[in-house]
Amino acid sequence: MPGWKTAVSLIAASVTLMGLSAPASARARADMEERPCPVAVPEGTTCGYLLVPERRDAYQSDTIKVGYAIRKAASPVGEPVVFMSGGPGSASIPLTEMITSIAPDRDVVVIEQRGGRWSEPRLECPEIVDGVLRDLAPPTAVTVTPSPSPGPITATPAPAPNGAMGLAARTCKARLTVDLRGYRTQEIAADVVELRRSLGYDKWTLFGVSYSTRAMLLAAAMDPEGAKSLVLDSYLPERSQWYDQAMAALRSTLNGLGVTDRFDLAVKNINAAPVTLATRDPLTRRRVMVRLTGDDVATLLAESFADPEALPILPALVDGLAGGHTDLLQPLVDGAGGSLTSHEWGLYYAVQCQDEAPANTFADRRLFTADNDATVCAEWRLPPSGEEGALTQAPVLILAGQYDPTTPSAAASQATENLPGARFQEFAGVGHGVFLSSECGRRTISAFLADPAAPAPCDAAVAPRAMIDPGSVHFTGAAYTAAGAPWVLAPLGAFALLSLFQLAGGALTVRRDGLLTLLAGITGVVFCAIATWSVLAVDDEVAFAVGIPPIIFWTSPLAVVSAGLSVVAAFRERAPGVLILPAATGLVFAAWLVGWVL
Repeated sequence: MPGWKTAVSLIAASVTLMGLSAPASARARADMEERPCPVAVPEGTTCGYLLVPERRDAYQSDTIKVGYAIRKAASPVGEPVVFMSGGPGSASIPLTEMITSIAPDRDVVVIEQRGGRWSEPRLECPEIVDGVLRDLAPPTAVTVTPSPSPGPITATPAPAPNGAMGLAARTCKARLTVDLRGYRTQEIAADVVELRRSLGYDKWTLFGVSYSTRAMLLAAAMDPEGAKSLVLDSYLPERSQWYDQAMAALRSTLNGLGVTDRFDLAVKNINAAPVTLATRDPLTRRRVMVRLTGDDVATLLAESFADPEALPILPALVDGLAGGHTDLLQPLVDGAGGSLTSHEWGLYYAVQCQDEAPANTFADRRLFTADNDATVCAEWRLPPSGEEGALTQAPVLILAGQYDPTTPSAAASQATENLPGARFQEFAGVGHGVFLSSECGRRTISAFLADPAAPAPCDAAVAPRAMIDPGSVHFTGAAYTAAGAPWVLAPLGAFALLSLFQLAGGALTVRRDGLLTLLAGITGVVFCAIATWSVLAVDDEVAFAVGIPPIIFWTSPLAVVSAGLSVVAAFRERAPGVLILPAATGLVFAAWLVGWVL
C-alpha cells in the first residue's frame, strides 16, 4: 500500500511549508534549552537555545538551535523588546547591554540568527577570510617600508583574479554539513515568531538593524497579533538592488561630504599605481601584505561608513589620498580585519545568495565586496527565495544615517511610503547603524517605545561629532603608527629632555660660552611646548589617524635650528665633550621629524 504513504507524506510536507506564514498560535510550541551566556551580559540575563526545524518546508527536517538571551526587568513597564543584529551573520547577544540601556524598564530579548556565532550549528567560513587576503595579495613578493611593529612580513602568493575566492567558496560549502536552503530570511523571521510564543509574550516590539530590519518586518507580517511596534534602524527593503547600486550610493554619500572630485582623483591615481601595505591576518595574526587598487580603496571607504570612529576622518582621508598620502590607508586596512571576523560567512552567503543576489545583475563589480559575493553565489548555486511582500499595520520607527551608502537614507525614506504606520527620521552626521553611534538616535528609540506618537526628544539635525576638516591636519601616518607603537616617539622624548638640560645648563654658563647651548635649549623647548599644546588642544583624537596639527609642521624649523645650534656649540673650540650628546640627539631628531613624521 505505498500510495497512501506517499499521500500522507505530501500532506505533511505541505502543512510544514504553510507553517512559515501560519499564525504562531496555530502551531506547536517550540522546544527550549537553557545554556550559560557565552559573553558578558547585564545582571539578571539568562541565555538559552530555541530548538527549531532547519527547514520548515521540508518533511522530517533536522533540528537546529537558535541562541537567545533574555534580561528580565524588575518591574516591567510595557511590552518587551526583541532585538536582532544585522549582517547577515553578525552576533546579537554581545549587544544585550546596549539594548537594555535603551529599554531599561522592559524585558529585553536578544535573538541570534540561525547559523550565527552563538547558535548551533555555527556556519563559520574561515576560508572566505583567507580567500579575501589571497585575492588582495601582491602578484609577487615586494619590499615595503619597514614597520615599527615587530614580526616578519609574509608575502602570500596571489592566484589569478577571483581564483582564491572561488576556491574558498567551494571549500567552505564542501565542509559545511547543513542544508543551506534552510538559512534564509523567511526561516530567520519564523524563528522570531516561534521565540515569542515559546517565551509566552502576547506582544512585543521588534527591533532590527541593517539586514535584520528585513527579517523583523517579515516576522511582524507573519505574526501580526504579536507585533506591537517595530524599530528599523538602517532599513534594508526587500529585493533592493544593493550590489548594482553600491557604487552610485557611495558616490552620492561622498557628494554629501563634498569630496566626490577628490575621491575620483584618488581612485584614478591608485588604480594607476596600486598601493602595497602590511597588515595582520585577522585569523592567524601573522603579518601579510595586501595590494590595493583604487577600486579596492573605494570598497574600504564604503565599509568605513559603518564605523563610528572612522566616519569623522573620511573627508580628510579622501583629500589626503587624492594628494598622494597613501600611507593614510593603514587605519582602514587594519580595521578591515575586524570586519572580516565579525560575520559568520557561511550564514552570510546562504542568506545573500538566496535573498539578495537574485535581484542584482552584478554588472558593476568594481567594489570587491560585490565581486566576491557574485563569485561565491555563482559557486554555491542556491535557489532564489520567493517574494515576501512583508507589510505591517503596526507603528514603525525607521531611522537612517545621513552618511550611509549601505542602506541609503533616500531609499529608506521612499520605502517608508509602503508602510502605513511608519515614521521616518534621518540623523545628521551619522553613518550605518544609527543607534550604535547616536545618543539622539537611542533617545528617539526609547521615546518611541514609550509612545509611538511621541515627538522627537532631541534634534536629529545636530551631528554627534564634527567631521575632521582637511585643512585642520597635516597629513601623516606617523601619529597612527605611534598610537600602536609608542616607542617610536623615543627621539621626541630624548630631544625634549635634552632641550631642558640645554636650557638649564646654558643659563648657568651663558657668561662662559654657554649662549649657543642656551639658544639651542630655548628653541627646542619652545618647539616641544608648541607641539604638546597643539596635540592637547585637538578636540577629537580620531584626527590623529590622518595627521597632526599643522602648527607642528610650521614650527618644525625651530627643531632644525635647535639641532644646528647644538652642533655648532659642540664643535666650537674648547667645547666640553658632553655637548656631543645633545648635538647628536638633535640631528637624529631633526632627521626623524622631517624624514618620517612630516
